[in-house]
Amino acid sequence: MGATSLPLTLTAAGLTFLLGVIWGGPFVEILRRLRMGKNILPEVTQHATKQGTPTTGGLMIVVPTLLVVLALNAASILRGGPGGSTLVLLAVMVGFAVLGWLDDFSGIRLSRGQMGQGLSERVKLIGQIVLSGAAAVVVSLYDGGFAGANTVTVPLLGITLNISPLVFIPVTMFAIVATANAVNFTDGLDGLCGIISASAFAAYGIIAYLQGQLFVTQFCFVLVGACFAFLWFNAYPAHLFMGDTGSMALGASLGLVAIMTGQWLLLPIIAVVPVAETVSVILQRYYFKATGGQRLFKMAPLHHHFERTGWSETQVVQRFWLVGLLSAIIGVALALL
Repeated sequence: MGATSLPLTLTAAGLTFLLGVIWGGPFVEILRRLRMGKNILPEVTQHATKQGTPTTGGLMIVVPTLLVVLALNAASILRGGPGGSTLVLLAVMVGFAVLGWLDDFSGIRLSRGQMGQGLSERVKLIGQIVLSGAAAVVVSLYDGGFAGANTVTVPLLGITLNISPLVFIPVTMFAIVATANAVNFTDGLDGLCGIISASAFAAYGIIAYLQGQLFVTQFCFVLVGACFAFLWFNAYPAHLFMGDTGSMALGASLGLVAIMTGQWLLLPIIAVVPVAETVSVILQRYYFKATGGQRLFKMAPLHHHFERTGWSETQVVQRFWLVGLLSAIIGVALALL
């Protein structure tokens, strides 16, 4: 990466944050006027007062990131240069954002008082498989050469192994889909998903920078700036929720970034909070079935369990963020070994 590339990237991240904060207020007001209110599940009684808070706020993250990253790489893309690799990241982010928006919109409390349930799990999974499959094939076969294409770097040993596309493509699909859903599970408290995602993207941005992957680095840090702008309005008490529009886009993008760096074995460490949230949901579901109705956790995902034990919402968010930040630091350290 050139000497001026990192300052430019960080400047772009700061600009993205400023733009998001400036247009965020009018955006929230537009969502209110359109009655794009979030439905709060009846069992989440401690958050009943949040009923009707504007959702689909993930657009505040996706749209600025799309515009800024395209602006940074427009010349390279038009020349057919390596900047075209950015299009894969943007396509996955936008594709999952659209899928998430459809889910959000179908579950929104409309002005007629209707209560939607969102897209079915089957429909969402099919959409995720199609989008992740297309991305996996492109990354595996793209001649521009992603550093992590068809490879895996083993932490601690510091060795990079080549793997067959027949293995790499399914692994990539799994990483994208699993991370998209893991980050989605994490989105349940004010500020939680945004700050955990920003920490993870910062970690992979550093890893990509050390590998000399300019375009992946730009994408990661611009997303960090966009997440910070969203958090300006999502901090407790939230005036805006990201919805599946944001959480699925962030998760899918994080999974793909991990693949592109070749450091996807570090993903469960860097994204330890989303992984723990997902594991809690899986364990809760199967334990409930195996025991005929008993619960392993007071409530899943995991952040609701800690709320039920007496932690306040802000305590859960701050403590989870400390864990997420520490795990991101450990992930970068392991990538350096």
